[in-house]
Amino acid sequence: MPVESNQTYRNKAAKGKYRRLYSHLCSLPGQEWLASFTKIEAIVGFELPASARMHRAWWANQKSDSSHTHAIARNAAGWETAEVDMKAQSLIFRRIQQLTSPADRLSEILPVRSVGAWPEGLSLRREDIYE
Repeated sequence: MPVESNQTYRNKAAKGKYRRLYSHLCSLPGQEWLASFTKIEAIVGFELPASARMHRAWWANQKSDSSHTHAIARNAAGWETAEVDMKAQSLIFRRIQQLTSPADRLSEILPVRSVGAWPEGLSLRREDIYE
């Protein structure tokens, strides 16, 4: 997902109906969070819709522009749902791993920063170095 799109989703989530869930997920340490539907309701400040308790699909991880507000909130916070137990009314939220290649990991450890323009007359050619 492009950076602009990520920022758009974060802005939507921070202002949307599930903004308290978004804020809560953003503040969580660790990689997993076990939550009951009741705990989520306490965080968001209202009762989840009946479909959240009746249909597993309500908790599906949607990653499109037409995602539901609750899906946008958790995706923008960097989390996805896993192991939804409809009978126990609980689920696990897992942090989304966004690093996909060794180059991505390296840029996190050693960020590339511009130090300005290349100095005029400076060369890295072997002939110029050993003159």
